[in-house]
Amino acid sequence: MRYTTLVSTSALAKHLNDPRWVICDCRYDLADPGAGRRAYVAAHIPSARFVNLDSDLSAAPTGKNGRHPLPAPDKFRRTLGTLGIDREKQVVAYDSAGGAFAARLWWMLRWQGHFQVALLDGGFPKWLAEKRSVSSELPRVEPLKFDAEPQSNSVDARFVEMHLGEKDMLLIDARSPERYQGSVEPLDPVAGHIPGAINHFFQNNLDKNCFKSPAELKQAFMRLLGDTPPQNVVHTCGSGVTACQNVLAMEIAGLQGSKLYPGSWSEWCSDPRRPMIAKKHTA
Repeated sequence: MRYTTLVSTSALAKHLNDPRWVICDCRYDLADPGAGRRAYVAAHIPSARFVNLDSDLSAAPTGKNGRHPLPAPDKFRRTLGTLGIDREKQVVAYDSAGGAFAARLWWMLRWQGHFQVALLDGGFPKWLAEKRSVSSELPRVEPLKFDAEPQSNSVDARFVEMHLGEKDMLLIDARSPERYQGSVEPLDPVAGHIPGAINHFFQNNLDKNCFKSPAELKQAFMRLLGDTPPQNVVHTCGSGVTACQNVLAMEIAGLQGSKLYPGSWSEWCSDPRRPMIAKKHTA
């Protein structure tokens, strides 16, 4: 069976020793970037490989390309090969934040044409709550070659700017309501959002750290989409990370084909010439 959105803890437990499966630990803390690796070293799901948001799933920020710009595709493909991932593997990604970071790896694998990737529903907290096995042993990984088939599942700032106010694009902002409204901004120099964007906090896709049912998710997103086709939806957030969880939620709901704006607000607000519903951050 191919898993392309979510996989349960019980299903993963049956495949811990399956060489066709690769488990990726994507734990991360925006306030403490080293916390994820420390947590991984202390205890992780057996055979899981650690994937770092900053070094594995992002390029270096320049101040103009957002806080977590996408890495060059060839570099990312090499990273996947180093992790022992090729096009034949079933990949399972997990974190401790409701998929906020693991969904970035899920989306990026699809970006390069690999759809046999799923999030562990409930993540590491559910795995621990069920008293399933953990390990501090670092796995031995055989490097492989990842052959990509790049997909057109993202848009850039120019695309967003060209389509602002048009019916052929619906922007959905995944940040908390407070950050979307601009009342707080802990990470970026400007508070606010892209004009025309509507807010759907990614945490609203969850119920006790697990994803809501496909029917519940579809109902919630259809209230936002109205007559807009899913293919015309562009997801944004602070730096193109948590927005991936909204992409995933729409896929779970059967609303397929939405896109990601990877640069998101952190890239958008770096250019004062771009239109913004914003105010200078003073906190």
